[in-house]
Amino acid sequence: MADTQADTKADTKKDERRVARLTKQIQAFAEEHGGSEGHLEHIGQAGTRIVLVGADGLWGDLVAPTYAIAERAAEKAGLTLHEEFDGEFAAKVVTGPYEWSRMAGIQIGGPSDR
Repeated sequence: MADTQADTKADTKKDERRVARLTKQIQAFAEEHGGSEGHLEHIGQAGTRIVLVGADGLWGDLVAPTYAIAERAAEKAGLTLHEEFDGEFAAKVVTGPYEWSRMAGIQIGGPSDR
């Protein structure tokens, strides 16, 4: 039983370090892009994706091992979260040539994955 308590304490400390690291990353993104908003999305066993959209329209993402860790980091960072990545939120995203070439692929002359 003592091992279980020690494991739980170690897991809790590890989770808190993850929350702190993600919080710093979210805050750094927001500072670099004039503020930011976000959305949390389950990505299966890989965890939860934190999608960040800056006030300037540039975007990025981070991955947390669990939804709870992602949610705590977003809260600590003061990130405004959207329930859905709906049209209004998606319209804030600015895409450049790289994104368009990756989305369209070889259909419009983008890079090939072959």
